[in-house]
Amino acid sequence: MNEEPVGSPGRRTFLRVAGAAAGLGVIGVRPGLAESGPPMVTDSAEWDLSWLDQLTGQHKQVFDFGKVQGILHVVGNYLKAAEEVFGLKHPDVNTVVGIATSAFPINANDALWAKYELGKHWEVKDPATGEWAVRNVFAADPPPEGWPSESQVPWLRQRGTIFWQCNNALNGVSEWFAEMSNQEVPVVRSELIAGFLPGVKLVPAHTLLIGLTQERGCTYEKL
Repeated sequence: MNEEPVGSPGRRTFLRVAGAAAGLGVIGVRPGLAESGPPMVTDSAEWDLSWLDQLTGQHKQVFDFGKVQGILHVVGNYLKAAEEVFGLKHPDVNTVVGIATSAFPINANDALWAKYELGKHWEVKDPATGEWAVRNVFAADPPPEGWPSESQVPWLRQRGTIFWQCNNALNGVSEWFAEMSNQEVPVVRSELIAGFLPGVKLVPAHTLLIGLTQERGCTYEKL
């Protein structure tokens, strides 16, 4: 599977976002959709980052997700190993999953997967059907046949894992989906936020939060 979603938005979005990516030296993202997304005025100047104060465990790690397919189990492996080796679990062990553009579908509910064909665009197939997924297979409970429980969002959330969504990346996805579906960008953006899985934290910038979590003592792993 490719690590990045396929397809491309319309020519205007492609030129605008790709140009911005070139100016920032961004590489390795799907053509037309820079990993950070274009800046956009947000609904509020206030950001609730109080959850950072919960990162008080003896062991804590932030996982920087650069793709969507089949890697949530790495976070589960971390949690299981910490319990096996040290006898520790949440809140003494903290895990944070940072998501920008490439792994956006992990944060989306089934309705968004179906409406915007996330399985097709991110090349994720449903093991139950063999077709492009029209549900969030990473949040299925029970998990798809053959998938370990620790590869699933519900299992991780029950063990204290925090998921965030980069706002800049969300803006880029909103523009792409709006152009594909002939809708207004603010309408799509509001719909995507409403369609987050429970507990997802919307953050101002992926790169900022990578730094803030490390300032609070989190180790770092790029996936």
